[in-house]
Amino acid sequence: MKILITGGAGFIGSHLVDFLLSQKHEVVVLDNLFRGKLQNLNRWSATPAFSFIEGDIRNYDQVKNACKGCELIYHLAAQSNVMGAVTNLRYSFETNVVGTFNVLQAAEEQGLRRVVFTSSREAYGEAKHLPVAETHPLNSKNAYGASKAAAETYCRVFQNTGKLEVAILRLSNVYGLRDFDRVIPIFINNVLSGQDLTIYGGQQVIDFIAVPIVINALDQAAGNQSILEGPVNVGSGKGTTLYELAKQIMSLFKMKSKIHVEPARSVEVVRYTANTNRFQSVFSIPLPEDPLEHLADISALFEGS
Repeated sequence: MKILITGGAGFIGSHLVDFLLSQKHEVVVLDNLFRGKLQNLNRWSATPAFSFIEGDIRNYDQVKNACKGCELIYHLAAQSNVMGAVTNLRYSFETNVVGTFNVLQAAEEQGLRRVVFTSSREAYGEAKHLPVAETHPLNSKNAYGASKAAAETYCRVFQNTGKLEVAILRLSNVYGLRDFDRVIPIFINNVLSGQDLTIYGGQQVIDFIAVPIVINALDQAAGNQSILEGPVNVGSGKGTTLYELAKQIMSLFKMKSKIHVEPARSVEVVRYTANTNRFQSVFSIPLPEDPLEHLADISALFEGS
């Protein structure tokens, strides 16, 4: 089928493009290249089944035109960095909330069957208990989480009041090749360049999930009916401290860096692990014993990425 991916030049989006084109779908990417990179899509530039539109989901007409002829939208475009959302509140709101509204309205107007929306574990805020199930209250701690929670509300409104199907995936901390400006690529780059590692607060427990698992979940979300009953956590269900992460990365590259602990940043969620019961009931995707097992897969490529 013909599929639109908003944010398809980004980290997760470009991996999804790779997968869908390998499955012989026709793919349209809409991306404003704020965080996305054209080099992530270069291999497909001459492929007839692929087309790229440099445009912005804040522009309704651009979204509507990109939707034409599509059956499904994967809506990944977002200000997807917590600290970036804090420093640029307006862009975060307009992209994550207004942009999502535009995607939903355009999809409904153009008669698309389904929107798959990537939300975030940041919507929960600081957890009252671990692991966090989908029924946990949404009490966002930062602007990024608040924007995702608001976007989820619009997703439910469109599904409840019209014919549009909307699936919501609440992603944990996704890692893999092509990511940047988040903790794993920052730690790897620092270790490789002999720089120190900085941990803010030192109490963080993070649920990491490798991008191939997320792509598998996105694929299965396209036709899964039970997913429409409510959001689904996409995480490993296991927590990793930043100290453990730092030690694994240093061991992987056989290099050492000093670890500095700085005061905690108030906008960051300290502890999160996903309850994966619903994930395992909705998807046929095995979860790894070691959530960081894919670090080894990207290590040989990361230095040249």
